[in-house]
Amino acid sequence: MDAEEIIRLEQRYVLGTYKRAPFVLERGEGAYLYDTRGRRYLDMVAGIAVNALGYGDAEILRAMTEQARRLMHVSNLYHTAPHALLARDLVECSFADRVFFCNSGTEANEAALKFARKWQRVNHPEQDRGEIIAFTGSFHGRTMGALSVTHREKYRAPFEPLLPGVRFLPYNDAEAARSSIGPRTGAVIVEPLQGEGGVNPATQEFMQALRTCCDEQGALLIFDEVQCGLGRTGTLWAYEAFGVTPDLMTLAKPLGGGLPLGATLLTERVASAIVPGDHGSTFAANPVICEVARVVLRRITAPGFLEDVRRRSARLEQRLRELQRRHRLVREVRGRGLIWGMELAVDAAPLAAAAYDHGLIVTSAGERVLRLVPPLVVSEEQIDEAAAIIDRLLTEAERAEV
Repeated sequence: MDAEEIIRLEQRYVLGTYKRAPFVLERGEGAYLYDTRGRRYLDMVAGIAVNALGYGDAEILRAMTEQARRLMHVSNLYHTAPHALLARDLVECSFADRVFFCNSGTEANEAALKFARKWQRVNHPEQDRGEIIAFTGSFHGRTMGALSVTHREKYRAPFEPLLPGVRFLPYNDAEAARSSIGPRTGAVIVEPLQGEGGVNPATQEFMQALRTCCDEQGALLIFDEVQCGLGRTGTLWAYEAFGVTPDLMTLAKPLGGGLPLGATLLTERVASAIVPGDHGSTFAANPVICEVARVVLRRITAPGFLEDVRRRSARLEQRLRELQRRHRLVREVRGRGLIWGMELAVDAAPLAAAAYDHGLIVTSAGERVLRLVPPLVVSEEQIDEAAAIIDRLLTEAERAEV
């Protein structure tokens, strides 16, 4: 079946919630993707920060195959070894004492909001502590609860009314947090580095203020590390850069190695409020996916891996700042680890679309930010290749403006 026929079928039968690229991807290898016409693309999106180990990783494929032969699915009514071992692994390398597994980042955030509400109900039964504080630029998912704490109006407006009691504060405004988090606040949810909101890193003062205010007011602090966690920022967890730990943390994207897996990590103090029947998920903690996730976690925590990420990060930052100096269309470069954004003076989407013709896959984050979230195994030579293509794209865009 050729690409045109596949695209026609998709347009005829699939609900149109995405604007897809005008080609059909067929296979991947390392940091490269190939379409049905045999064209190669350098992938600086990694399935939106999902494919941390790239495509076709031999250890992931082996883990999938071996576990699938033994056991594919049994539901959460029964014990399996991959489920228990992955939970242990996550606890041992984080702040957490307990793990709840689900299937995606939005589900992980839904669970965190539910757990926070239940904890407040158990511990402050006579008080109205239903307020949830989120921040400008936030993106936590598209299900109703996660959407309620997502700031962007175009995502929210068509589906209102949403979850009541949500209030948005300015991101990175420590003083606003100090003056607003109060006795009615049940939980605060924040991304240590915003992805969809434009690749915005949090400041030390802001993160510390959130922790202090939550402690003083009896609120729970939730870190959304769905996009910025698991090595993406150069440390295993993004929160490590601040010396601040949350009460709950949400994960997804890279955790399943390309398969759907989310997780909500929480302290024993919070977990003590949750009892059987409070929450659940039929497909979560699938044995095959959990076995793959153990591979991902083991590889990212292996000696030298995160040092390599930080070295490649320095290379990527250097190349992007060179582009900023060379091109008047680049307003700002910001990021950490292997998640970077270039804020442009023009819309980013046309530039991302033009990159396809040059064999490069990039994406936008908001209207004017070009986002780069390559596989964590991207090489320095591939970073140079991507920068060279973006250089040509910016040159072409600037000439077109003259």
